[in-house]
Amino acid sequence: MKDRPIIIVCGDPKSTFNEILIKTLDNKILKNSKFPIVIIGSKKLLEDELKKIKKRISFQEFDKQINLNKNKIHIIDIPLDFKKLTTIKINSYIKKSFEIGLKLVNEVNSLALINGPISKTTFLKGKYNGITEYIAFKTRSINEVMLIFNKHLSVSPITTHIPINKVSKKIKKKMIISKIIRINDFYKKFLGFKPNIAVTGLNPHCETFAGKNIEKSEILPAINYLKKKKINISGPFSADTIFLKDNRKKFNVIVGMYHDQVLTPMKTIFGFDAINITIGLPFVRITPDHGPNYKMYGLNKSKPDSLIQAFSFLSRYAAKA
Repeated sequence: MKDRPIIIVCGDPKSTFNEILIKTLDNKILKNSKFPIVIIGSKKLLEDELKKIKKRISFQEFDKQINLNKNKIHIIDIPLDFKKLTTIKINSYIKKSFEIGLKLVNEVNSLALINGPISKTTFLKGKYNGITEYIAFKTRSINEVMLIFNKHLSVSPITTHIPINKVSKKIKKKMIISKIIRINDFYKKFLGFKPNIAVTGLNPHCETFAGKNIEKSEILPAINYLKKKKINISGPFSADTIFLKDNRKKFNVIVGMYHDQVLTPMKTIFGFDAINITIGLPFVRITPDHGPNYKMYGLNKSKPDSLIQAFSFLSRYAAKA
């Protein structure tokens, strides 16, 4: 559908996201935007960032009774008291922003939701493993998939934000199958081709040294099942060699068993030139592939590469939606 809006939830007000958002909005990629943009966050905070880079961007107050204009940047202002910016007030601001954003996605038939990073420690407080799981719960979605996307290579962990000593108990054939089918379908629908997918083992060299052999009992049966479903899949591969240049260039996606197994090499290779896409929600959700980065807050040195790539992806994806 033409001119479907993108909803942007700014997230943690003390993160670098507001800075990179302003730099992205000023980037040439959005000069001829194909879609309206609705920002949910503090207007004052964004205006302060504009002053730092000495740019001018006009914000139009959002009104759902008026047709959205793709040449304007609409905003729902969430007031914030900067003089007394306590954790309680920050959490209230983030919660309200997400509540409005998730509701608006349906009301305006949004193309996608982009959210800024948040602190898992102070906002989620252990109730959810991560913001991916938080949004999945709020939208009543199950078996959501984290895809760290780059046009040259993407990665996806079967388990996400859980302690390493709990990973082996979570690796199940059914989960592997479900998540890889969703990744395959996502590539076919939005990128127009069937991806070549590599799957890692859990243990070094895909060997189990004691106890249950996860590679033989869960991972390999899942791969064999998916091959019968005509999915281009190979493995299991040892995680210490699959990311070597001659190996990784054969694949579009490498699926690992846990978070750092695939995200560490991904960030080593591409830095933050990637985006975090959540598959399995009622809408496409994207967030930059980095955290709040509090150490860089207020320094005006953060690069907007990941967020720019998010808009580049949506420009291609929009034609398929």
